[in-house]
Parts: sequence; C-alpha cells; structure tokens
Amino acid sequence: MSVEDQYRYMISGYFGVKEMDSYDLKVYILKEIENYIREFIRQNPSSNFDFLFEVEKIKSTVPIKTKLQDALLILNKMNAPMDLILQIKHKLKEK
Repeated sequence: MSVEDQYRYMISGYFGVKEMDSYDLKVYILKEIENYIREFIRQNPSSNFDFLFEVEKIKSTVPIKTKLQDALLILNKMNAPMDLILQIKHKLKEK
C-alpha cells in the first residue's frame, strides 16, 4: 500500500467516525485522528499528494460504508475505545 493510499484511508476513516452521531465522545476521537494523520504526514511526506483536494474528493464521493470500514482500520491502529469500534461494526451490519 502506497503512502498516498494510507493518507486516503485515514481521511476516509476520519469521515467514517464523523458519521457516528450516537457516540458521545466523537469530538475527542476526531481530534485524536487529526493528530494521528498529521503525525503520519510529518513522518511520511509526499510531494505529489494534494491533501485538501483529496479531503474534498473523499468527503463527497466515497460511500459511507467504505468510510466506516476505513474508520475501523485507523481506530485499530490507534487502539481506540472498543465501544466505538463495536458501534461502527453494528452500523456496518445495518448498511
């Protein structure tokens, strides 16, 4: 998986967590994901990746199901709270 693909799934995962209105601590997790992405970008720079363009593209074109699946990937790497992961899995089963 290329660095650019990793950027994309992290951005998509961020928007997947943003879909989880039922999770009370969503704001804190989103901030942690932002910090995780920033740190990843700092450690793995890519000159041919337009971050803001990709954010807008992913926000508007990637299906919610994919965003939720990507959220599971990034949350797993971050050792996120299990209750959020279970809520996302439950929401995926409904889709």
